[in-house]
Amino acid sequence: MSRAETGVPTWLADADRTSPWPELHVTVAGIGLSGYSAADALVELGAAVTVLDDGPEADHAEKAAILETLGATVRLGPGASATLPEGTDLVIVSPGWRPTQPLLAQAAGLGLPLWGDVELAWRLQRPDRPVPWLAVTGTDGKTTTVGMLESILQAAGLQAAAVGNVGRPVMEAVLDEVQYDVLAVELSSFQLHWLDQARFHSAACLNVAPDHLEWYADAPGGDPGDPGDPMAAYSADKARVYWQTAHSCVYNVQDKATEHMVEEADVIEGARAIGFTLEIPAVSMLGVVDDLLVDRAFIPQRQTSALPLARVADVQPAAPHNVANALAAAALARSFGVPAPAVAQGLQNFHAGHHRIETVLAHGGITFVDDSKATNPHAAGASLAAFDSVVWIAGGQAKGTTFDDLVTRFRDRLKGAVVLGVDREVVADALRRHAPEVPLTVLDDRDTGTMQRAVAIAAGMARPGDTVLLAPGCASYDMFSGYAARGDAFAEGARAWAATHVTSPASPAGPASTSREGPG
Repeated sequence: MSRAETGVPTWLADADRTSPWPELHVTVAGIGLSGYSAADALVELGAAVTVLDDGPEADHAEKAAILETLGATVRLGPGASATLPEGTDLVIVSPGWRPTQPLLAQAAGLGLPLWGDVELAWRLQRPDRPVPWLAVTGTDGKTTTVGMLESILQAAGLQAAAVGNVGRPVMEAVLDEVQYDVLAVELSSFQLHWLDQARFHSAACLNVAPDHLEWYADAPGGDPGDPGDPMAAYSADKARVYWQTAHSCVYNVQDKATEHMVEEADVIEGARAIGFTLEIPAVSMLGVVDDLLVDRAFIPQRQTSALPLARVADVQPAAPHNVANALAAAALARSFGVPAPAVAQGLQNFHAGHHRIETVLAHGGITFVDDSKATNPHAAGASLAAFDSVVWIAGGQAKGTTFDDLVTRFRDRLKGAVVLGVDREVVADALRRHAPEVPLTVLDDRDTGTMQRAVAIAAGMARPGDTVLLAPGCASYDMFSGYAARGDAFAEGARAWAATHVTSPASPAGPASTSREGPG
């Protein structure tokens, strides 16, 4: 096989499952879920594989041992990724690795291809039975939407799976013995950044708001010395979801940025723009009429009528942002030919995971709601919009975002606020400037016990009818192992507070359960 000037085989540009992978030395950056699945697949294809991860060796010892047994070389620990292995032909990048990291900068400087694990999975599909992908991105709501989409597709009798940023690597489904009819693929901006040839049957961008701006802090500008615009770079990666879409580009009518993405997208000729709205839909949209979710896009008589798909009550919780998620999922499913009854059945069958607007306790007229999954201001805003009277617990890693607009928008709903975490002053400063009348407590330390104190202080600010809401608007890794651990600590704090505050038998009490989705 011939090689380009870089020394990379020329066939690699169009590589697929049938290509001569044993000719390649592939470096995999990261040994998390996606990196491990990519390395496993490449070893199975016969490639020489080196896996690099700067994390502590003890955290990945088991996966490293398995890969080494299979024939891969694994380097772990601080500095493991400092130098690109000699002879590397291709680099597979795990989500979250910034392009400016030394290993990736070295590879780019040598002209080597850099693919994400999603791109690799796309190329390794079986040529005799390629599976259509329905892709979902957006700042918030991705996980809930792909979960709803999976449920709707399965209600239609299709063999379908939710994969990608939702937690299960796409590669696992590609290599699965199950013959899927369709995949519901959640894609983060990081995963979209590293795509090359992957293209989708239909795709949706749910919304775009500031998040992960620290990842894009080094995005190049248009002129030498120009630091660039992190938000523009983030949005540009989100817009990649529509590249070469074949059937339907689904956008949020209430978020003009997503509509502009569709207008600018390079799609397959004949692909349609399909909007979803919380209002009465125009032609080529899905929307809401009275208490019904309706389709005015995928029916022959769309010029004059709309087809009922489900009741708003089929969406739980039926908060506005979650109804929007359901409409996006329904649009993608309908683009794949799913009949209307399956939409209602799929939404009824769907139950979101924990830590997404989940009511963990109601005691003494005060409701404690865990939305730890709200890891950016946009997601926190969706939570705050769902309640009229809130004592807000916020803070953590702000990821380069600001809270001025959020506080200004919801100041009238706030009865108090408790902020904590490494970037607590980012939130506190916005509250002091835009809502000085709101009682505020700033907790200085960052140990995990701080959450229990935060809950107790917030509960002390609350009155019957109020909601103590954990909607941090920030990532969690400064204090916790993840958003789930943070939400669990909040629930423990609520129970501890309730145990010391006896209420009369007439007081509202007992657990309930609702949920919603933040970003991913």
